[in-house]
Amino acid sequence: MIRGALIALLELEPDLKVVSAVDRGDIIVPEALKSRPDVAVIDIDLPGTDGLTAAAELHRQLPSCRTLILTSLGRPGTLRRAMSAQVGGFLLKDSPPDQLARAVRKVAAGQRVVDPELALSAWDCPPNPLSPRELEVLRLAAQGADAAEIAACLFLSQGTVRNYLTAIVSKLNARNRIDAIRIAEEAGWIP
Repeated sequence: MIRGALIALLELEPDLKVVSAVDRGDIIVPEALKSRPDVAVIDIDLPGTDGLTAAAELHRQLPSCRTLILTSLGRPGTLRRAMSAQVGGFLLKDSPPDQLARAVRKVAAGQRVVDPELALSAWDCPPNPLSPRELEVLRLAAQGADAAEIAACLFLSQGTVRNYLTAIVSKLNARNRIDAIRIAEEAGWIP
């Protein structure tokens, strides 16, 4: 429903044309390679592959396509992840419609667009203290995997996974694994 509304809003603009719409993150890149858009407007929360991962892959495979990320939750850590994925813009879904059209135009022109309140909060947000491997472990734990499942998925021993989880809890000053997941999700470090 939201995707349909966004398409309708953009199609009202005389200088903008929607060339494709998809409902899964894992088909963004193949579809973009076919339709060759100037700007991809990507929801951050998508099934298959999250929007930021898809945006990073899109930037790698089709650098001429700029990206504008839309999110319902403006978290400073998520903005940092978006910037590292080379996105051109980052807006909240509840932004006014004219702001969305303006953002698409600016991103198409090679400018950066960031929700101003989110930019200010990101300035004060501490950097992510977790290593890429710790993030992988925590992401799997957040999906409900236990130590044995995480170990099998990442080709680690269960003891190594438990060590990672202990280090994560310690680095985040969390009470336990669940608290660590909450802290990382609220900071935007894991989707």
